[in-house]
Amino acid sequence: MTHPELDAVIAKYSKGPDTGVFTDGSCEGNPGRGGWGFVWVEAGRVHAYGCGRDQDTTNNRMELSALIGAYKKLPEDAEVNMYSDSQLCVKTVNEWAAGWARRGWKRKTGPIANLELVQELYALSKSHPRVKLQWVKAHDGTRWNEYVDTLANLALAGEID
Repeated sequence: MTHPELDAVIAKYSKGPDTGVFTDGSCEGNPGRGGWGFVWVEAGRVHAYGCGRDQDTTNNRMELSALIGAYKKLPEDAEVNMYSDSQLCVKTVNEWAAGWARRGWKRKTGPIANLELVQELYALSKSHPRVKLQWVKAHDGTRWNEYVDTLANLALAGEID
């Protein structure tokens, strides 16, 4: 996949892992128009990608949608690290969702935001037991995180599908 803005990211950044799945969501206003994207990279080369947009959404919904899109692209036996710059999403999958599921998808402190997306994401994560979801710092020069940030923003703007 090529686009001048994505090519510029590749040229500018070199930091971080060169293999893995990277996801990001963006929103213009919150709520507002949003976009999401993921890229699956092997040895520095794009293996697969995906993106989408929504005209009325939130940043968290776009972060969740990026992870869902990425998991759907991976075979269930994939063994890969997946990276998100959303601590909320990473903690939801890795720490909180199991307890919510045991309690009938209820939190002690109130309803679970974006429940349908959280449930879908958690089910996908359970069906991909060899995918390790990790947090990565946003906007710190990590090449493929910067790439998906740009991809999500291009999707938001309708400049890429």
